[in-house]
Amino acid sequence: MLRSTKIVATLGPSSSDPATLERMFRAGVDVVRLNFSHGTAEDHIRRAEMIRELCRTTGRTVGIMVDLQGPKIRVGKFKEGRITLAPGDIFTLDADCQMGDQTTVGLDYPELPRDVSAGDMLLLDDGRIVFEVLDVIRNKVRCRVIHGGELSNNKGINRKGGGLTAPALTAKDMEDVKVAAKINADYLAVSFPKTSADMYMARQLLRAAGGSSFLIAKIERAEAVLPNALEDIMSASDGIMVARGDLAVEVGDASVPALQKRMIRMAREHNKLTITATQMMESMVSSPVPTRAEVSDVANAVLDGTDAVMLSAESASGKYPVEAIEAMDRICIEAEQSQQLSLDQEFLNRVFTRVDQSIAMAALFTAFHLKVKLIASLTESGSTALWMSRMNCGVPIYALTAHTATRYRTTLFRDTYPLMIKHVGSDREELLAEAERVLVEQGVVQDGDLIVLTIGEPIGKAGGTNTMKIVKVGEHRR
Repeated sequence: MLRSTKIVATLGPSSSDPATLERMFRAGVDVVRLNFSHGTAEDHIRRAEMIRELCRTTGRTVGIMVDLQGPKIRVGKFKEGRITLAPGDIFTLDADCQMGDQTTVGLDYPELPRDVSAGDMLLLDDGRIVFEVLDVIRNKVRCRVIHGGELSNNKGINRKGGGLTAPALTAKDMEDVKVAAKINADYLAVSFPKTSADMYMARQLLRAAGGSSFLIAKIERAEAVLPNALEDIMSASDGIMVARGDLAVEVGDASVPALQKRMIRMAREHNKLTITATQMMESMVSSPVPTRAEVSDVANAVLDGTDAVMLSAESASGKYPVEAIEAMDRICIEAEQSQQLSLDQEFLNRVFTRVDQSIAMAALFTAFHLKVKLIASLTESGSTALWMSRMNCGVPIYALTAHTATRYRTTLFRDTYPLMIKHVGSDREELLAEAERVLVEQGVVQDGDLIVLTIGEPIGKAGGTNTMKIVKVGEHRR
């Protein structure tokens, strides 16, 4: 059974050998994430080469997403590697400290003393430890421990409510953008953007390096979820990631479920992609089966309409990377079976201003009411398939393209399945015959099936889809 929702899996020590990666391919992963917070550029280049080679040998189309580290604000190192803090302890974050002890630790973000003031709440180690700022004296932030625990080297710091001024793109990120271009990444995820300017800068750097990746904005700052800010960031992006880890620390965990639903709904309305991420199957780091709560979490993201669900530590460093993908696969399929189709309702109050978008919507409407076998979108850039994938009509969309970059880019589109066709020049009938041949060869249609087909004329012009055709497979060969 086809799965509409896509699965993104992070690579790491548990999933970087060819045998395990091939099992992950066969289990159903659609996009692999290279997390540039860990490893060297050479590590990521080697993994990308292995992914592309496995695509060739397995016949699977699996995309690559590079995830930039961004300005992760962390404490420095301790002499003993870690300390234990108790509620009421006085502890200082000192930008000048070289090696931490029981009362003081350094910072890898020296601007922190300028960003905080007395009364601010600082959350460390994903909110497990909470400090209240007492005062700021030059480069020292003196705090009282509210919630204690073990604090070890390089743990992250967030300010409750956001407001830290660190730029989204660090010097390291700028170099990593060049690596993303070098490996022809299909997607580039930008961490901690606050405005559209962060995304425009990332796109300019990427284009200057020769890359053409789709840009994914990771929504993980309190400032980014303000209504105007979120729309602003979306306008400069191709999609968003609902990055629930850092976001929950900044806005509070109870706020995240409603924000997730709002972000996914807004992204679909703006024809943008969505990935729902962080701790979706966290128990599977050490368990071969998910908890019931995790099953519900994944299923609810599917019901919200997310394009993809993502595995982080579960596939990067966990004991059961393949089993985690298999579990996600069956949860997604089961959730999709329970979705109610209401396509006619989704068309209300919509205005279509472009010919290619109007053709895409007409194809959806026709496919839904005629109950055709599939929609075949002959596409140069993938934009028509993307528009169709924003609404659920219950009919699979096959993106047929002669361009390798477009084929891999569509791996993240919900309900969309990429297929490669050979370039046949500008002959319309020859192109239609080639599309039908590929669909029959792949076993997704047979003679007599009714399909809806979209195509642009003149052939080969990106963004030029202007024709919809209802085809009975095999009819022209008789």
